[in-house]
Amino acid sequence: MAATPQNPAASAPRRKVSRHRGEGQWAAGHFTPLNGNEQFKKDDDGLNVRTRIETIYSKRGFDSIDPNDLRGRMRWWGLYTQRRPGIDGGKTAILEPEELDDEYFMLRVRIDGGRLSTQQLRVIGEISQEFARGTADITDRQNVQFHWIRIEDVPEIWERLEAVGLSTTEACGDTPRVILGSPVAGIAADEIIDGTPAVEEIHRRIVGNPAFSNLPRKFKSAVSGSPLLDVAHEINDIAFVGVVHPEHGPGFDLWVGGGLSTNPKIGVRLGAWVPLDEVPDVYEGVISIFRDYGYRRLRTRARLKFLVADWGAEKFRQVLEDEYLKRKLVDGPAPAQPVERWRDHVGVHRQQDGRFYVGFAPRVGRVDGTLLAKIADLAEAHGSGRVRTTVEQKMIVLDVEEAQVESLVAGLEALDLSVNPSPFRRGTMACTGIEFCKLAIVETKARGISLIEELERRLPEFDEPLTININGCPNACARIQVADIGLKGQLVIDDKGDQVEGFQVHLGGALGLEAGFGRKVRGLKVTSEELPDYVERVLKRYQAEREDGERFATWAARASEEALS
Repeated sequence: MAATPQNPAASAPRRKVSRHRGEGQWAAGHFTPLNGNEQFKKDDDGLNVRTRIETIYSKRGFDSIDPNDLRGRMRWWGLYTQRRPGIDGGKTAILEPEELDDEYFMLRVRIDGGRLSTQQLRVIGEISQEFARGTADITDRQNVQFHWIRIEDVPEIWERLEAVGLSTTEACGDTPRVILGSPVAGIAADEIIDGTPAVEEIHRRIVGNPAFSNLPRKFKSAVSGSPLLDVAHEINDIAFVGVVHPEHGPGFDLWVGGGLSTNPKIGVRLGAWVPLDEVPDVYEGVISIFRDYGYRRLRTRARLKFLVADWGAEKFRQVLEDEYLKRKLVDGPAPAQPVERWRDHVGVHRQQDGRFYVGFAPRVGRVDGTLLAKIADLAEAHGSGRVRTTVEQKMIVLDVEEAQVESLVAGLEALDLSVNPSPFRRGTMACTGIEFCKLAIVETKARGISLIEELERRLPEFDEPLTININGCPNACARIQVADIGLKGQLVIDDKGDQVEGFQVHLGGALGLEAGFGRKVRGLKVTSEELPDYVERVLKRYQAEREDGERFATWAARASEEALS
């Protein structure tokens, strides 16, 4: 058709009309699976895979496992395939999953609130020795992870764990993961409020409940009444932080939408004060919002933090109140800044009841089954039946009489479990790394241990609180963006032109005190071999340039790029 004054559109180029596909939100009517993960979850609830593991896979072996169970639903029971030995970091993003998979598993034991009896700890140690080649790592989410697990042994392991009240239920997967809790809840003399009843009730209602077993992605949570802010509340999907309301007394401040990985966000306060007995209801409301309104179309946008960022705190709170709680929440105060810069409870501390708890530091969370059994024996020999894990890859023995403290400390030190560690041992964390993780690019655990030893030798007088977090890939399981020195594993070019393991450096991140993300200096990467030299150099510059009482993070924010390189 020719263009005419009456029909000008005839000569205009045609514009493609596209319809917005939405974000895959169930509440908006988008129920059609939009990616492979949503499809396999629609096909069968991840919780159902346990029956197949017990009746088929454990009897017929690894090769009998359905791929959607192997790399999907088995995570609902804490199982990930581990990395096949001998595959270097350069192949991580190149090989297909079946090429990366070993015929062994990582198995994660969920430990809500970090709470363990010595009997439970001993069983974990025994499982490690019998089924996991001695492996047992303490994670920065208070769990314990085994490696080298055979599918044939999983039912027996579950039976032993469940006999002492432990489980692996929803330790992984698109589920409500472990509920972090203050490791000294109900114990610490300075506690604002004990969140233990809330953690227990949330676990009873939510964990293993099919109503919450198909979330857009993982859901991380934390409850703590400690003034030390000891559960990294700023980077959880939901967190309840102890505060004192001027009219209503002790309760919790509500945070939502935190998370790290490749798109980090600090959680936001909703400005709401929640009494202890209402915490489970509010938790259920927030996780329901995530289930119903969370983005399911793209896995990269399927965390709650993206919904919170789009909605804002005001709308999120309104939806929570109007659609889920059916009532208004009470406005409340923000938590006070912690007076201490360490939040790990390491050292000797008096309890509310006059007894003591003793926190100690394994190196980068790396322990083994034999050591865990010895810790259980040592605690019991000193009158304790309870231990705790922390979000800093540390452990605590509770309920020690004053007369027993010195002997317990000596026993722990004899096991190389320092109660008075150097800042480097106390402040260094590392993820699993290339040794077992299919996503990793570089080695982390051994690198962290050797870095601690080198820094202790080179800088024996350094006594400032300092965090060094080492991650094997960009996914930030070891919280690199919020460390004083965050190290993100990648392949780098050394001075000979060879591609070798190394790290991109983040400097000056923090939680608690002025929480924020570390600074990336343009082009600042170091090889693994150069790492001790680099950290030593930067810390000496910090010591030379800092003002009185200045934290490393504050100095790093103002230092020149030359001083940081």
